[in-house]
Amino acid sequence: MMDLKDKKVFIETYGCQMNFADSEVVTAILGEAGCRRCESAEEADYVLINTCAIRDNAEQRIHHRLRDLRALQQKRRLYVGVLGCMAERLKQQLMIEEENVSFVVGPDAYRCLPEVMKRVTEGAKVAETELSTTETYSDIVPVRLDGNGISAYISIMRGCQNYCAYCVVPYTRGRERSRDAESIVAEARGLFEAGYKEVTLLGQNVNSYRWEDVTFAQLMARVAEISPLLRVRFATSHPKDLSDELLETMAKYENICKCIHLPLQSGSERMLKLMNRRYTPEWYMGRIEAVRRYMPDCSITTDVIAGFCGEEEEDHQATLEMFKKVGYDYAYMFKFSMRPDTYAEKHLKDDVPDAVKGRRLEEIIKLQGEIALKNNRKDIGKTFEVLVEGTSHRSKEQLFGRNSQNKVIVFDRGDVKVGEYVKVRVTDCTAATLIGECVTAQGGRLNA
Repeated sequence: MMDLKDKKVFIETYGCQMNFADSEVVTAILGEAGCRRCESAEEADYVLINTCAIRDNAEQRIHHRLRDLRALQQKRRLYVGVLGCMAERLKQQLMIEEENVSFVVGPDAYRCLPEVMKRVTEGAKVAETELSTTETYSDIVPVRLDGNGISAYISIMRGCQNYCAYCVVPYTRGRERSRDAESIVAEARGLFEAGYKEVTLLGQNVNSYRWEDVTFAQLMARVAEISPLLRVRFATSHPKDLSDELLETMAKYENICKCIHLPLQSGSERMLKLMNRRYTPEWYMGRIEAVRRYMPDCSITTDVIAGFCGEEEEDHQATLEMFKKVGYDYAYMFKFSMRPDTYAEKHLKDDVPDAVKGRRLEEIIKLQGEIALKNNRKDIGKTFEVLVEGTSHRSKEQLFGRNSQNKVIVFDRGDVKVGEYVKVRVTDCTAATLIGECVTAQGGRLNA
């Protein structure tokens, strides 16, 4: 069987932050097997596509990319593998649909990758897609791929068992299981000692984390206590699990960022029940009020679906009203996409015409743009502490970073260096970005 030593691997990652974190785990596993990471498909021996299956559009992008790779495979030997949620959902079927795919590996089988990659060189087509109730990859030190050396993701749990009617995640990621707290804290400490300034704790339903007697709030506190110079973020929350204990912890520690992503999905009680979200709009607003009570300066972002099964105009209007009540700082907004094997696919009808979905989505987007601009205008004149992350895409003479509320602020470069904390006064804004001027450099110190 062929040795993988010095074989070049290129990984393309699509979808959520968890997929990017998984690609870093995969890179570590393959590095131990002797593989070398490369920067393009053109120079690779293996191309691995780490996929998302949350919406049909995401899967269609992957199909198009796989077909693009055929031209490269006609020129030389190149093995293509599909990883992640789409691999788990389609399994062997994917290799039938896309003949140039040699192997598919689900999110709980990445330890098998070296063996799988050796087998395909002998002509085999391989599918490793068994889900696990225990795998968390807690013993693997990820190879950081972002390249900025400032912010890093830490996966603290895997899977989901909420079974929202529209969602494939429980079927592609398996049941919830939490990673041991000591390994998480050790990874965060190692990142800080390596010069990282920010970590984001990741999970499909991160605030339901539980390891023995350690709650998510207690884990957040332990990571925050590594150093006041280390910012701590998390994603994503389910509203039903947003506890007062977590809000108290966030308010207590200055270096826990004041931003909560709290997916609404719909402002209609009838829709929420059909979606199996297990809360009402009134209960959700109670959580919003609790956030405001503990942290008046906390930003709140959300997800919303337009045109779910059976959605009437009054349901859509209820969503718009909820946006007005909450005043989200940012929202991820999508048309409903029926996914195979979900409760919705088996028991409900995708009966909202696409044109109606599109119109409703545009109305939500328009309203959210107005709300975001109004919120950002309130920040004009305020001074925020900003972690500088890089050069602005629009001008090399400007830098950008985020404040605790996760808002992007652009300002003139001056003598500031990437990775420093600086104080920036907001002078203008758009709906998406704050514009400011640097008033003091912190020399890399937080809250000094």
